Amino acid sequence: HDDLLVKYVDEKYEDCVAKAQQYTENDKTRKDALPYLYMSMCLFEMSKIPKYQEMDDYKKADRDALKWAEKYRRKDKNKEYFDKYEDYWGELNTMAQESGLNYYESGPKGMTKARHQFDAMTGYYPEDPGAWLMLALTEYQGNMQKEGDDSMKKYQDALTAAGDIGSLPEDQKKLLKAALIHYADYLDSKGDKAGAAKALDTGKDYFMDDAEFKGAYDSYH
Repeated sequence: HDDLLVKYVDEKYEDCVAKAQQYTENDKTRKDALPYLYMSMCLFEMSKIPKYQEMDDYKKADRDALKWAEKYRRKDKNKEYFDKYEDYWGELNTMAQESGLNYYESGPKGMTKARHQFDAMTGYYPEDPGAWLMLALTEYQGNMQKEGDDSMKKYQDALTAAGDIGSLPEDQKKLLKAALIHYADYLDSKGDKAGAAKALDTGKDYFMDDAEFKGAYDSYH
């Protein structure tokens, strides 16, 4: 799909989107992973450009970029291309988690939108432990106990698979740090201060140089 690459590099995003969508709808190419990835990358770039922000077709380009990233990952189950686009995942994660955390911190009125953000993140990057933890919290806050328990298990699995928190990409470490603080606050709100302290113990070897984390840690220990 060099034609998509050329259009993307030349910043011809609308042309790239149109061509990539044709590939996703063609019986011969709809199983190819890369067109879905280019859909996501182009929409992400378009979401930052005022011209597209004002167009009905692209005013939700940021959310559509997440949606197409999920579709891409389902096509690239064996991560044939995934690791070659590490910079993009970092950028997409940063956008998704910042808006997701903002929605979460806005309280009940933003919880559904927060859940959608973190659900999308786990869809295209299931190895990201912080995304699973935040998804679990949004589900618990929405009285979705069974779903929250399932996401919490996947958080633990992703954390175990990562091995060392210090080896996570910077964007994932940032999200995990915030997620642990929110998890501790959630447990404390349920009367489980010991659980809150234990949750923060997970990150004490990695995040104690961060004032917000240290403040939360000290308040529960």
